[in-house]
Amino acid sequence: MAVAIRSLSYAHSAVTDPALNNISLDLPPGSRTVIVGANGAGKSTLLEILAGKRLVNGADVRIQNRDVFRDSPPGVTFLGTAWAMNPVVRGDILVSHFLDSVGGYRYKERRDTLLDLLDVDVDWRMHQISDGERRRVQLVFGLMQEFQILLLDEVTVDLDVLVRDELLTFLKRDSETRGATIIYATHIFDGLNQFPTHIAHMSFGRLVTPPTPWPIQADSVLSSQFGQSTLYNVALQWLKEDREYRRELEKNGRKVRGARRDQAVPSDSETFYKKYDYSH
Repeated sequence: MAVAIRSLSYAHSAVTDPALNNISLDLPPGSRTVIVGANGAGKSTLLEILAGKRLVNGADVRIQNRDVFRDSPPGVTFLGTAWAMNPVVRGDILVSHFLDSVGGYRYKERRDTLLDLLDVDVDWRMHQISDGERRRVQLVFGLMQEFQILLLDEVTVDLDVLVRDELLTFLKRDSETRGATIIYATHIFDGLNQFPTHIAHMSFGRLVTPPTPWPIQADSVLSSQFGQSTLYNVALQWLKEDREYRRELEKNGRKVRGARRDQAVPSDSETFYKKYDYSH
């Protein structure tokens, strides 16, 4: 298996609920898995652990049959949203110089393909461009070297539809040609129907639906509920189920989200700011 996980649980601290709860999965080489889940479901934490960015004890987490913590596998690329906010990549440096500084000259053909595909101007200065443009540079930086495992965490959210679709076409072809494996956590499902080979559903740190072949086949566990539905409709239904499940938990004592309409006594914060409110 390209990715194999057994009994993975993880909490950010000793006093918080687990971000991941007993996760197990297997992904074959060349698969492209889209993970569906609400904010806070554990998708980013799972990808960070696979990338070796969070140490976990008591679980078996392997990429290409190598322990991600003790025998780091080669060819793993992780692209997350924090990169574009890093002060180092927001400095006054030309895109061309930045890419050369991280070895872009070693991958000229693939780098140039990505520069064209992502419509990047090599004369942009990193401190002057928008977050969306900086995200395009990140994708060139992250993808110009061939990967075996690609972990994508919401990095396409800033891209316009045309660029995103062309990028996904490139990644799909890359996966099919080289047998590379992709795990993609996203909240944008329009136009994604033809990309994945598998889909999975995470909710409250649990893998509710493990990676399941896509599109839905007649013998699929998803067939009776969704038939030949689109990925967008499947994701929408799963997210609705997650919200209803959370509301049931709130009825049974879980902390309630949203407005506190039953709060009869003003909070200390409200009392303080009212005292110094001179707008009326």
